[in-house]
Amino acid sequence: MTYAVATDGPPPRDDSGARVSDRFQRSRIPALPTVLFADASEDYRAMARDALLEGRNVTDMRTVGDGNALLAYLQRAGATEGAVTPVPSLIVIDANLPGTPPGRETVAAIKADPKTKRIPVVVLGGDDDPETVASWYDVGTNTYIVKPVTFLALVRLMKVFTAYWLETAELPPGSEAAA
Repeated sequence: MTYAVATDGPPPRDDSGARVSDRFQRSRIPALPTVLFADASEDYRAMARDALLEGRNVTDMRTVGDGNALLAYLQRAGATEGAVTPVPSLIVIDANLPGTPPGRETVAAIKADPKTKRIPVVVLGGDDDPETVASWYDVGTNTYIVKPVTFLALVRLMKVFTAYWLETAELPPGSEAAA
């Protein structure tokens, strides 16, 4: 078997040179951050996808329609077999997410799982009632925001929270997709 040798300098000592596959592994382009967006409304999911594109954020957006689909996605995330299911860097959940488990219980399940507990969760809720907001933070929500109803407001929101959670915040290991 013949190995390709890098020609941009001498080979490392006691080595005949880097293999092409080794060099390829080191030169891979990092994976795009993935936003997992969970909302029962297919129209709102499409609007969120368009808002993310309009905001010019370089991210991969995956969508699900209920709590069961969200948890099923997270169980497959990062698997090496089957469909590509990247580990999300950020999860956005509609407060009224249907399914089993519903919204709050879904967040609690995410935060109880050692594999997903460090992924930031943003909840889009219908009101700013202090008790409602507190109940979401009590189950582990990282950010609660009143759900925008216009496209322009959603574009602004997507810009702000993706910039904050994906570019500005220092997150602990295991809270973002592996590069």
